[in-house]
Amino acid sequence: MSKKSFYITTTIPYVNADPHIGFALELVQSDVLARYQRLLGKDVFFSTGTDEYGQKIWEASQKEGKNVQEYVDFYAQKFLELKEVLNLSLDNFIRTTSSQHLKASQEFWRLCDAKGDIYKKIYRGLYCVGCEKFITEKDLMDGKCSLHPNKTPEMVEEENYFFRLSNYKKQLLEYLAGDQVIIPEWRRKEAIDFVQDGMEDFSVSRNKKRFSWGIPILGDDTQVMYVWFGAFINYISTLGWPDSKGIFEKFWVDGKTVQTAGKDMVKFQSVMWQGMLMSAGLPTTDTIIYHGFITGEGGIKMSKSLGNVINPDEIVKEYGTDALRYFLLREISSFEDSPFTMERFKEAYNSGLANGLGNLASRILTMVENYAVRTVVAGSFPHAEELDVFDIKKYMDKIWFKIQELDRTIQEKEPYKIFKTNPEEAIKIVSNLFQQLAFIVWMLMPVMPDTSEKILSCLNGHKKPEKPLFPRKD
Repeated sequence: MSKKSFYITTTIPYVNADPHIGFALELVQSDVLARYQRLLGKDVFFSTGTDEYGQKIWEASQKEGKNVQEYVDFYAQKFLELKEVLNLSLDNFIRTTSSQHLKASQEFWRLCDAKGDIYKKIYRGLYCVGCEKFITEKDLMDGKCSLHPNKTPEMVEEENYFFRLSNYKKQLLEYLAGDQVIIPEWRRKEAIDFVQDGMEDFSVSRNKKRFSWGIPILGDDTQVMYVWFGAFINYISTLGWPDSKGIFEKFWVDGKTVQTAGKDMVKFQSVMWQGMLMSAGLPTTDTIIYHGFITGEGGIKMSKSLGNVINPDEIVKEYGTDALRYFLLREISSFEDSPFTMERFKEAYNSGLANGLGNLASRILTMVENYAVRTVVAGSFPHAEELDVFDIKKYMDKIWFKIQELDRTIQEKEPYKIFKTNPEEAIKIVSNLFQQLAFIVWMLMPVMPDTSEKILSCLNGHKKPEKPLFPRKD
C-alpha cells in the first residue's frame, strides 16, 4: 500500500567554506522529488542542514582567527540562503550545533550503548582530515587520500569509543536485499560488497586532547562524539526526535523515507547509518539515492578542499534560478559523474532555454494574444513514471522532446500564414498549441517552478510575456 507521507533529506555539508555547485545538485534533485510528491497529494517533509562539528571545521576557524561558533554561524547562514537562491521548498533546516540535535545525538548514543554496541579501545591508523575518518592503504593513491590528493593522511593512535557494526552483518545484508533500497542498482552492489568483504567496527568518538569541538559524551568528559556518528542523527533530529513523536512517527515511521547523497557516501549512508538505526531500534531508511560527482576541468571532482568549485549564487545572479536548475537536472546525469564548465552551461542555456522553451512559449503566446484565442487551461499535473524511479534527467529529456515536437508542429503547420486565409483553422491550430504548452507547463512544475508559474500566468491571461523568459546570452 502506498504511504500517504513522504520524507526526503539531503546529506548535510561541512560549513568550512562557501556553498558550491556539487551540493546545489543534491539540493535541487531532492527539491524536485519533494515538489513531485506534493503535486501527487502527499504530505511531504523536506530537510537539509549543516554539519558544524569536526576537526577540519575547527582548523578552518583557527586559520581565520575566529571563534568556532561564530565561524559556523557565519557559514551556516550562507547555506540557509540557498533556500532562496535555488528556490527550495524546504520544511526544515537542521544545524548540528542546535540544542535539539545535541539532545537527539546524546539520546541516540545512550540507546546504542544500552544495547551493548559501544565500547572503548586503542586504535592506530591513517586519518584523513578532509574525509574526517580513518582510512586504509587501499584508499590511498601515491600516498594521498584518493578523494583529497592535496592532503597527506596522518598516523594517529588514540583511545576512542567504537560502534559494533559487526553485530549487524546479517541484518544489513537482509536490508540491502530489499527492492529499491538503493538507487542506482550498482551502488547497492557496492554496499553489499562492503558488508561481505571485511566490514569492521568504526570509531565514534575523538579524544579532547586532539580537539574538543564536538558533541559531549555524557559520562566521559575526555571524549567528544565523532563527527560522522553525530551528523547521521540529523536525519531524525530534524523531525524533532526524540521529543516530537508525532512528526517523527508520521514521516520516519509511517512515511516513505528517502535520502539523497553523493556516490562516495555508500558505505556511510547505506551501511554505517543503517547499522546505527538497527542498534537504536529505529526503522531503517526506505530508499537512498546516490548521484555522481560534478567534475571540473580535466574530469577532477569539484571539491572545496581542492579549490576548484563554482558558487551557484554567482550563476543565479546572471542567469536566474531556473536556468541553473535546468542545467543541473538535464545536463547533469542523475546517477553518474558529469562535467560542469561555464562554456558548457552557456551553450545549454542558449540552446535549451533561450532558443528552446523560451522561444516556443513566446511564439505560441504571441499568436494567442494576436489572434484573440480564449482557450482555457485544461488538465492537471501528470503522473511521472521517471520520477517514481528518481530518474530526473530522463524526465527532463522527455519534457524537451515535447518542446522540440511542438516547435516542429509550428514549423509544419505555420498557423500565422493560415490565419490570413482561414482564421478559424488557424485559431483551432493555436488552441491546440495552447493546450500542449499548458501540458508542458504542468510537467515543468516540480523542476522549474518559477518558469512554470510565469508561463501559466500568461496562458491564463492570454498574453505573451512582457519580456523574454530566457534572454539569449552571447
